[in-house]
Amino acid sequence: MTDDLRAALATVPVLAGYDGPLERLGGLTNMVYRAGDVCLRIPGKGTEEYINRANEAVAAREAAKAGVSPEVLYADPETGRMATRFIAGAETMSPEKFKTRKGSAARAGEAFRKLHRSGAVFPFRFELFAMIDDYLKVLSTKDVALPAGYHDVVREAGSVRAALDAHPIELAACHCDPLCENFLDTGERMWIVDWEYSGMNDPLWDLGDLSVEGKFNEAQDEELMRAYFGGEARPAERGRVVIYKAMCDLLWTLWGLIQLANDNPVDDFRAYADGRFARCKMLMETAEFSGHLAAVRLG
Repeated sequence: MTDDLRAALATVPVLAGYDGPLERLGGLTNMVYRAGDVCLRIPGKGTEEYINRANEAVAAREAAKAGVSPEVLYADPETGRMATRFIAGAETMSPEKFKTRKGSAARAGEAFRKLHRSGAVFPFRFELFAMIDDYLKVLSTKDVALPAGYHDVVREAGSVRAALDAHPIELAACHCDPLCENFLDTGERMWIVDWEYSGMNDPLWDLGDLSVEGKFNEAQDEELMRAYFGGEARPAERGRVVIYKAMCDLLWTLWGLIQLANDNPVDDFRAYADGRFARCKMLMETAEFSGHLAAVRLG
């Protein structure tokens, strides 16, 4: 155990005096450890530029009350350190596990449904186009290049914004960053963790983004939506899910570039950003996307 890690443990009351083993868990931007029945998150370098830790702590506690996230044992908005109850017997999900663990897409849909209908109120308003602007401002201070044509696609997304705004739906407490690894599956119940980007949002963002992160096929999309809607999705609902598949890639392209600029060593974030942007453009250029956009316009 490093001196820095030992010092971090000492600041968390529930872990004060803990001298048992520490198991390093996953995380793209943060350091996450299991300490007995406690999970400790230490924020990564540069995350304070775009994460509001006070908002995150409120959201994590509200999600726990809603029954979709582990109990929060400690949260310090100043340092960003957070301790939650470790979920024993749960499998950390991945795109492959979403394919092989029967019913996992449905369990994710049920967890989203429970969260979105809980009445929880998160402090942050997750507004896609405002966040794109905010991330571009962060990147304006960094030495990193946007993918060619990025601003052109943002302008083209104006038609998407108009379609969504024509029939606004009630905002709900949303996770907003449904990376597969933020899902813990017991086989009977799906838990969701990591509320850094959470906020009040169009709830169908969560479904579209999970489909992208999990590389869901058509059958998995159907399983997810049927569990969430309790039956067949209406064309406008299905259309919003597909639209958000493209829009999440448009946004997270910028997130990847921020990681690249901050020298995050976990992944090749140049390839990550370029790949997400290419996928966004490819989907937006399809006839299928145009059809779903038309369905959303009709409402």
